[in-house]
Amino acid sequence: MIINMQSVYSAVDALVDYAKENLLLDKRNEIYVRNTVLDLIGAESYEPTGARCAGKSCTALLGELHAACEEANLYAAEEEAGVADAVMGALSLSPKDTQDRFAHYYADSPRTATKWFYEYAVLSDYVKKEKLDCNPRFERDGLVITINLAKPEFRDPKKAASGNSTKGGYPKCTICRENEGFAGRQKRTLRTVPLTLGGGDWFWQFSPYGYFYQHGIAVNCEHTPMHVDGHTFVCLMDFVDLFPHWFIGCNAPLPRIGGSVLAHDHFQGGGEVLPLHRAAFVSEYRSKRYPEARIGVLDWAGTAVRVISADREAVTKLSDAIRVAWEGYGDAARGLVPFDQDGAHNAVSPTVVKKDGAYEMTLILRSNATSERYPDGIFHAHPEFHIIKKESIGLIEAQGLFILPGRLKEQLEAIEELLVNGAPLSEELKEFEMIYGELRAMRASFTRPQAHEAVQAELASVCKRILQNTAVFETSADTENFLKGLDL
Repeated sequence: MIINMQSVYSAVDALVDYAKENLLLDKRNEIYVRNTVLDLIGAESYEPTGARCAGKSCTALLGELHAACEEANLYAAEEEAGVADAVMGALSLSPKDTQDRFAHYYADSPRTATKWFYEYAVLSDYVKKEKLDCNPRFERDGLVITINLAKPEFRDPKKAASGNSTKGGYPKCTICRENEGFAGRQKRTLRTVPLTLGGGDWFWQFSPYGYFYQHGIAVNCEHTPMHVDGHTFVCLMDFVDLFPHWFIGCNAPLPRIGGSVLAHDHFQGGGEVLPLHRAAFVSEYRSKRYPEARIGVLDWAGTAVRVISADREAVTKLSDAIRVAWEGYGDAARGLVPFDQDGAHNAVSPTVVKKDGAYEMTLILRSNATSERYPDGIFHAHPEFHIIKKESIGLIEAQGLFILPGRLKEQLEAIEELLVNGAPLSEELKEFEMIYGELRAMRASFTRPQAHEAVQAELASVCKRILQNTAVFETSADTENFLKGLDL
């Protein structure tokens, strides 16, 4: 059988042209890189075609390459993702050149550097922006709601926990520094930049399936478990000194309330203002030791307090005093048990932004205590809401950006159809009985736009109630009493 390789050569030439146009491929490296790509796809010959990328995305160009290679029987269909990762890794700047370029732009401004780095991660196909842009997203009642079509849902807490564990080996976990370029996890396009936080070595990388604009993680170069202590606050403030246009935060370092990899110390942040950052004080007072610092309870569905000061020491010391007090706080009537045979149960999720030269450190008070009635967590989404969200409520959702499972897109569209038709709930949607009842109570009949609006309003209402489930104090007055009891 005669195999026509012209379409393969054309696809390779178009991708090399794309790399020259978008990925800073130096013409001096063009032949070497093209030969590398030919080797990766198993092509043993080549003829130039002059094909150009013609403004196409790397996703489209990779699709053309895969179609051509499939026709030429160069590799199996199941190898497609790995080949795409390898090809784009070969077309991208080296880690050293990426870091040099970032430093060049940082000398202009931090915002310029991060903008370039993020756009490069998109163009190199590390950040899957085309897929992310397909995720439904809306804002309602002070919350941001997204439906994540790109990642699977973990409804079993044990499976979710196993997904966050590590078994050693190389690299030790999914976010270790050694993942950069590692074929075993298809990280050939991963690029990082070094950071110094709290006097230690860290690095920044973007999330390939980020939940918001420029979502990424700052990772400790040392593979050490997640923790929150006084030094954590120093590291967080160092970060916003480096990138004052971004926020940065840390998940609570406990199962069920820390949604990220607990085996490796890291923070999450990026370039979007999340709803919690806009929350105002319900009440505030001044510190005795640091009179210039403002401390207050936030108008928020969860339990959150904020410390504001231009004095780094004041923010660090006051935040740590609140952390220590909360970690030892108990209230049996509320189900708050700081320690038992299973270990610690109270923790904080800190998040910081820098505004007008002052640090705004917000501490979300969390508890992962369980009970016979609430085996998944007393301060977790309650069972009636599990059809919407059963996974851990981590740092990002605790700040008001909800990431809901992809199955909801079709399920909610089906519910909208039932509302328009005035039909009863179908058997396959029976878990939505409470939610459907609340929707039907809104009005006697629905047009399609009204049904869509009602479903969005209900979804936001459920998410707000989930946040209220996570609140460790029932009222802002209770939170204020907790603060007033501390020697701040």
